[in-house]
Amino acid sequence: MQYTISVNGEVRSVEAEPDTPLLWVLREELGLTGTKYGCGAAQCGACTVHIDGMATRSCAVAVEDAEATRIVTIEGLQGPEIEALRAAWLDLEVPQCGYCQSGQLMTAAALLTALPAPNDNDIDVAMAGNVCRCCTYGRIRTAIHVAAGNLRS
Repeated sequence: MQYTISVNGEVRSVEAEPDTPLLWVLREELGLTGTKYGCGAAQCGACTVHIDGMATRSCAVAVEDAEATRIVTIEGLQGPEIEALRAAWLDLEVPQCGYCQSGQLMTAAALLTALPAPNDNDIDVAMAGNVCRCCTYGRIRTAIHVAAGNLRS
């Protein structure tokens, strides 16, 4: 079937079965490989994208359900939140292997958009579904605080 989806501000036509996960459409049909496959069960966060501004696991969204939404991937994410996060990520050397980082950044950007001054608990709750096999959780939390502080100043 043919679907029309809005990805990173561009309307795209894709051909897929209705139950094809959005993750595979993004990666295989559109070549947006920044969105990673981790578990396929919406448990790890590697495939996180923004759908209508909300951090969403793209492996758990069928392409047919994404048709009337606004999808943003790590390749298309823009704005002061992601810029502050990217700078903090680099300054604090957050990533090790980097595999989970696009999902981590997508979730953190949604958090800072919704809550510009999160405390540790806010960060822990928002980021809880994002798995980092390198266990850089402390640096991730610190980077989110740094980014939030930089956005406020």
